[in-house]
Amino acid sequence: MPVGGQGDSAAIAKARADSAIRPYTAADIHFMSGMIGHHAQAMVMSKLAPSRGASAPVRTLAERIVNGQEDEIATMQRWLRDRRQPVPEARPGPMKMTMGGVEHDMLMPGMLTEAQMRQLELARDGEFDRLFLTFMIQHHRGAVSMVEALFATYGAGQDHTVFKLASDVNVDQTTEIARMQKMLAEITLGVPIQ
Repeated sequence: MPVGGQGDSAAIAKARADSAIRPYTAADIHFMSGMIGHHAQAMVMSKLAPSRGASAPVRTLAERIVNGQEDEIATMQRWLRDRRQPVPEARPGPMKMTMGGVEHDMLMPGMLTEAQMRQLELARDGEFDRLFLTFMIQHHRGAVSMVEALFATYGAGQDHTVFKLASDVNVDQTTEIARMQKMLAEITLGVPIQ
């Protein structure tokens, strides 16, 4: 359906009705916007696994990350669009923030630096597995800290979609951190990953 069609009008009207019950805040907008770029980097990292000789368990984890985060990106973009907010593209990198009329780049918590991304891109086989798990743990911890910051902000996270998405990110990524720590320990100890 073209932008501005009846489907968009209905979605915008529903968003307004939802917001009248549970108003969204600037922190909600910041979270949803920032998490799009954050998820996009995790997807780039995960899509490297098949071509870098990742083990089967790491490839499976990477596929799960891609599948889950693609859906969440679509939800976040739709939520922003329905509220007539700027909708960032799903691409990794710093978030643009304007403070005092000056635009600044802001790296979301846990995101990999260019040097770390390059290191991951160059890694192969067991070294790729080790770096992927190490860096994805860092990345996921950053996402969890973003959820904590959202819920620590007065009035934020009350919108149904924001609350559900942030809660899902918290639970899913905390669970994956524990799984990745176990996998990393198995690699470090020389035990085959199962």
